[in-house]
Amino acid sequence: MKIEASEKWLSIYEALASEVRLKIIQLLADKQMNIKELATALSLSSAILSMHIKKLEKSGIIETQMNRINGGTQKLCKLVMESLEITFPTAAVQTQRKSHEVTLPVGHYTDFEVQPTCGLATVEHLIGFFDDPRYFLDPDRVNAKVLWFGEGYVEYKIPNHLLNSESPTELEIYLELGSEAEGSNENWPSDITFTLNEHALGYWTSPGDYGSKRGKYTPIWWRLGLNQFGLLKIIRINESGTYIDGKKLSNQTIHDYNIQNKQWNFRLSVLPDAVNKGGLTLYGKGFGNYDQDMLFRLYYE
Repeated sequence: MKIEASEKWLSIYEALASEVRLKIIQLLADKQMNIKELATALSLSSAILSMHIKKLEKSGIIETQMNRINGGTQKLCKLVMESLEITFPTAAVQTQRKSHEVTLPVGHYTDFEVQPTCGLATVEHLIGFFDDPRYFLDPDRVNAKVLWFGEGYVEYKIPNHLLNSESPTELEIYLELGSEAEGSNENWPSDITFTLNEHALGYWTSPGDYGSKRGKYTPIWWRLGLNQFGLLKIIRINESGTYIDGKKLSNQTIHDYNIQNKQWNFRLSVLPDAVNKGGLTLYGKGFGNYDQDMLFRLYYE
């Protein structure tokens, strides 16, 4: 008999957890015996012996049968379990999904068009001055860990390490985002549009620009009243559609975005015709509540 180490087989474990019951099994391995014979062999009363027999019978290790002998009846005990194998649980084997991963700092955009309010900063200092789009071309911009603008876009080129022999199954994009109000305003909705390889993924409405409470990783020199942190957004594109935080944006699948291109173009926009034109703040490592840059993870088979 094969059993598992689980509550289902507890009666068997309980039946075996007794020196007396183990001796009964040994005696019955030689021959069938009745209650009186077993009690005599083990120097026990018939009442106590009967209690042990009930446990062994309940577990299925032995069987009993009432037989008539010499005008009377007796309970004859028989060992029916020949062997016992216990299978112990093993740790579930997690299927490791194969993936390529790219981490991209927020200052590594390759194209932009922004309108005030706007700006960008490293973890040490502001780059240039507030509300001057010219500083989005400053060489120090590659070190930026936060950027913001009222309208426009920033676009990134992401290397694709997928091999010709690999087939993409899902793309994940992680980024921390918020609105951009003049100063800050936690009730400042903004429709932020995502585009991949010239195909619109959809948009997410940021509820506000969070500036009244310091971000977990925002530098101490960055004063309160400025954008402090955003919300972590996870975009997933797979074979069933395009999602943000589990909410379906469209039926477009991973096969609709030219994922096998050698590089991807990813754009974040606040469009001129957006219903909620509340700007955009993008947080990277060293700012906000999530100590990370933008992350692109491509799963493949």
